[in-house]
Amino acid sequence: MSLISSIKDLDIQLFLFLNSKHNDFFDVLMYWFSHKFFWIPLYLVFLFLVFKQVGRRIWLVILAAALLILLSDQISVHAFKNVFLRLRPCHNLLIQAKVHLLNGHCGGAYGFVSSHAANTFALAMFLSLFFHARFKYFGSLIFLWASLVAYSRIYSGVHYPADVAVGAIVGMGIGVAVFKIYVLGQDKIYKAE
Repeated sequence: MSLISSIKDLDIQLFLFLNSKHNDFFDVLMYWFSHKFFWIPLYLVFLFLVFKQVGRRIWLVILAAALLILLSDQISVHAFKNVFLRLRPCHNLLIQAKVHLLNGHCGGAYGFVSSHAANTFALAMFLSLFFHARFKYFGSLIFLWASLVAYSRIYSGVHYPADVAVGAIVGMGIGVAVFKIYVLGQDKIYKAE
C-alpha cells in the first residue's frame, strides 16, 4: 500500500470516527455554524472593531477583505477541487451509508479542499495580524471560531479532516499574503497624502 493510500485510509477512518459523534443538540448547532448568514453579527463586530482602529480608512480594509475572500474561495475551487476531484464523504459510495449528513445537504461532488475552511482561516489570519498589537486574545479567539466552522464541515458529513486541514493552511497563506498587500497599499496611501 502506498503512502498516499495510507493517508487517505487514515483520513477516511478519522472522518468516520468524528462524524459518528453526533446528537440532536450538536446537529442544530453545527448546522448553524456552517451557515454563512449565521455569522453576519460577528462580521459586523469585526467591522466595528476595524472602524474603531482605522476610521474612514476602513474602505482599504474592506477592499482587502473582499480580495481575501475572493482569492480563498476561487483558489479552493479552481486550484484544488477542480484539480484533485476527490469526492466528498457524502458522495463516496464506499462510505455513504455510514455518513451522518445534516439536513440531507451534501453540496457539490468534490470537497478537497474545504472552501469554508479556506475562507474562515484566511479571514482569521488577516484579522489576527491586523489586531495583533491591539487585542491580546483576539488571535486565539478568532482561530477558535475558524476551527469551529471548519469542524462543522466534518460533523455535517461534507468534508474529510484533510479537506479542512489543507483548506485552513491554504487560507492562512492567503491571509498572510493579503495582509502584506494591505500594509503595502496603506503605506503608499499614507505617503501620497
